[in-house]
Amino acid sequence: MPKISAVVIAQNEEDRIGTAVASVAFCDEIVVVDGGSRDATTARVRASGARLVERAFDSFVAQKNFAVDRASHDVVLSLDADEEVTLPLRAEIQDLVGGTSLPTAGYRIPRVTHYLGREIRATDWYPDWQLRLFDRRRGRFEGGLVHESVKVTGPIGRLKGEILHRPYRDEAEHLRRIDRYTTLWAESAYRGGRRAFPGFAEAAAFFAFFRNYLLKRGVFLGAAGLKVSRLNAFYVRQKFVKLRALQAAAASSA
Repeated sequence: MPKISAVVIAQNEEDRIGTAVASVAFCDEIVVVDGGSRDATTARVRASGARLVERAFDSFVAQKNFAVDRASHDVVLSLDADEEVTLPLRAEIQDLVGGTSLPTAGYRIPRVTHYLGREIRATDWYPDWQLRLFDRRRGRFEGGLVHESVKVTGPIGRLKGEILHRPYRDEAEHLRRIDRYTTLWAESAYRGGRRAFPGFAEAAAFFAFFRNYLLKRGVFLGAAGLKVSRLNAFYVRQKFVKLRALQAAAASSA
């Protein structure tokens, strides 16, 4: 029976790391890579019995691949500190690895976000498929400054059990994250040669709201669906506004 290494990256997550670690207690080992926490995160990891490794954070891709490399086993379950494995997913994984090896190179897992007091099962947020269970001999994390993901060589399966995601403690944190991620996206997109034309940000935001609220059924979530749809549209708008700003800055300095 293959053994599973759960790997978790964390930084200043003292209020959530315990839940994340407890949810993967069924794994054969738990490795937590801390990126330089200034709160009680590392103390709580040590108290949990997980193996703590400290590494200064430089990027999500590098941090997650470092965590994968520190694992003792080739079958890896990757989790963030603001996530947890649900009981149905735990049972499904345990059944899956009952043989001598992982049946495929990796598995995508649906992720559901808990926000505004409820699980958001609509909009672009659901199902948020994440490839998190994989054979590290056949896969690694790849990506830019944001939106990293696992790429594997070989067939990919899908599981039904979910990862529960609690990304924002409140709306203020959500807005701070939008500001940070849209800045990183714009910088990465500009370096990659992407450009935005006048009016594109507004058009893209309008379509994002239409897609989230109507096409992806945010309307059926009431006030929560409306807010998520608006914030998703705002995220899209800010990406292209910041990309346009980088274009303007480059043009003025040319």
